Amino acid sequence: MMKTDMKKTWKNWAHTSESTPETIFYPTSIEEICKLVKEAGKQHKTIRVVGAGHSFSNLVQTSEWLVSLDRFSGIETVNEEEQCVTVLGGTRLFQIGDVLGKLGYAQENLGDVNVQSIAGAISTGTHGTGAAFGNISTQVLEIVLVTGSGEVLTISEEQNPAYFKASLVSLGSLGIIVKVTIKIIPCPTYEYKSQKIAFPQLAQQLEQLIQSNRHFEFFLFPYSDTVQVKTMNTVEQKPQGMALHHFKNLLLENYLFFIFSETCRILPKSSRFFSRLSARGVSTSTKRANSYQLFATPRLVRFREMEYCIPLENLKPAMEKIRECIVTKKHNVHFPIECRTVMADDIWISPSYQRDSAYIAFHMYKGMPYEEYFRDMEAIMKQFDGRPHWGKMHTRTNEELLTLYPKLSDFLEVREKLDPERIFMNHYLNDLFQVEKVSQPIH
Repeated sequence: MMKTDMKKTWKNWAHTSESTPETIFYPTSIEEICKLVKEAGKQHKTIRVVGAGHSFSNLVQTSEWLVSLDRFSGIETVNEEEQCVTVLGGTRLFQIGDVLGKLGYAQENLGDVNVQSIAGAISTGTHGTGAAFGNISTQVLEIVLVTGSGEVLTISEEQNPAYFKASLVSLGSLGIIVKVTIKIIPCPTYEYKSQKIAFPQLAQQLEQLIQSNRHFEFFLFPYSDTVQVKTMNTVEQKPQGMALHHFKNLLLENYLFFIFSETCRILPKSSRFFSRLSARGVSTSTKRANSYQLFATPRLVRFREMEYCIPLENLKPAMEKIRECIVTKKHNVHFPIECRTVMADDIWISPSYQRDSAYIAFHMYKGMPYEEYFRDMEAIMKQFDGRPHWGKMHTRTNEELLTLYPKLSDFLEVREKLDPERIFMNHYLNDLFQVEKVSQPIH
């Protein structure tokens, strides 16, 4: 029997969104999911689906029905000949990495957090870094979706191709993703390097760093000229043990940083000092390990986040504007600013649609005022043709989004076809896409 929770308050990971759904459902099979959607249609209920709750916006907020895929997870098949894996929608990214790693395979790229469900990760355009790699959605070969009618629809380049580019980033508004087939690669051994350089050196070498490293990212520290540069490249040597590496990450990036953050919350003007102290504490280190062991790091310090995707050629001037604004406006922020690169794709509402991209992520510690800082950073991102990350906080309007995403209107047409009764919408999406909930079926 399907487990349910009645009138239980749900919160996302960051505690930036909460709601009390009428019922939370935990289906364990596709049949249960289909039955649930059909019943929602009969009762004129809306459904939102939650994975790990790692989006910072109100994407899954609902007072009606919430569906958790936590009990609908696992690896269905690994096809070594075709180099692909089929997983259930609720499967977490770290689970995929563990199973594939034992078989000698891996996803080609991942972000720096791996607790998300595969369905949630692709629905929001989750990404890693690397000029030759797209976001995680570009790894998808096939999606199996339960549509608004409760029917099962297989979507790929071969089956229902008219829906494929709309389904790869969809914010959960097309239906419930019950299976995903993604391409995999033989698991590489990476050499990870962390080093600190001066900002003028970064600005001078930026293009070379982007193009000469398989995976490259960097962190700008407010009020500091020190930049942390992280790279990962394939090597032939065997992997090393990861226990010490993970211990350092836990100790320095979580427990010690939590103390810094709490101090900044109580004494906001200390943010400048602790940002500079964090920058000075960046160590030069090297580690060899399997790729899936290196992509992600634990995130125990809760924060709010806004992330924007800008054309790659705008990265350098955007960085200079950001640094200047923080100093001029004297923002009380100590979290470093994370900068990554992603290859262009042709996914309709992917932030990287038809342009090689730089993603810039702004963070503010939970409990500290973030509105003014995010507003100023968003204004800079607008100057550089920025598109918001769908899983992060932003204030863009439907009118702006229609300009930023040339295929958004086409996406919304597909959305209406697959979910004409708008079962998978909520107030947040209705505002974002400028559609109204309908109480009666559309004929």
